[in-house]
Amino acid sequence: MHHTDAGEQEHVALVALLGEQAGADLRRMYAGWSAIAAEVVRRGSALAVWNERHPLTLDCPGESDAALVRARGRLAGWQAADFDFLTVLDRRYPLPLRHVQPMPPVLFVRGQLLADEVGASVVGSRDVSVRGRQMASTIARGLVERGFAVISGLATGVDAAAHHATLAAGGRPIGVLGTGITRVYPETNRALDERVAAAGALVSQFLPEHPPDKHTLALRNATMAGLSQVSVIVEAGERGVRVHARYALARRRPLILTDVVVGSTR
Repeated sequence: MHHTDAGEQEHVALVALLGEQAGADLRRMYAGWSAIAAEVVRRGSALAVWNERHPLTLDCPGESDAALVRARGRLAGWQAADFDFLTVLDRRYPLPLRHVQPMPPVLFVRGQLLADEVGASVVGSRDVSVRGRQMASTIARGLVERGFAVISGLATGVDAAAHHATLAAGGRPIGVLGTGITRVYPETNRALDERVAAAGALVSQFLPEHPPDKHTLALRNATMAGLSQVSVIVEAGERGVRVHARYALARRRPLILTDVVVGSTR
């Protein structure tokens, strides 16, 4: 069982609040999660938000009580699994994410995610060129030498090159997933997935069983940019890379474009 910082009642209340969004499609559900995160942080308590939405009455307490029972069962399952569970109420929740929107209310983690991690993103195209792959590897090694954790996705191309170089240099790779923490996508990166978790951390803001879904990649890229003190874009072939850049600029984080990117826009 993984131990978290906030009290059990707070965690149960937060999971119950998130469960109320389950009727929406996945994209709207996770957008609703971000709104809940902001409200819980503002109030400093998920239990206070729950009680406000579900005041005690003599008429019909059963439905809200049942929701809390379901939430407690779901939380127990997560805590017994082989991944960690962090919430915005926990001291171990990453400090950089506390000041951004959309804010994930929960993070599922394999490995060790440090609250005060100093990290830099290296992102780019899945269909990376030979030069782009070499550039991503060189940049990742340079970041490791300067004490940065290297943050990227788990896709093929630039993501994989950055993680392999980070591992080879003895650094801390942080893989931010566009799927649930129990999924591996693409399957060809399963061995890399395990190595990243062992040397650094795998992080997901989605339900553990969440499959690959292009509609939630924007949220994943927002989180990746939020975790990073600086972002480096090597090749910008996919929409998700451009989303990452937009979020980094919106948060006034340094954004570095390599000559491969700049040259392609001329």
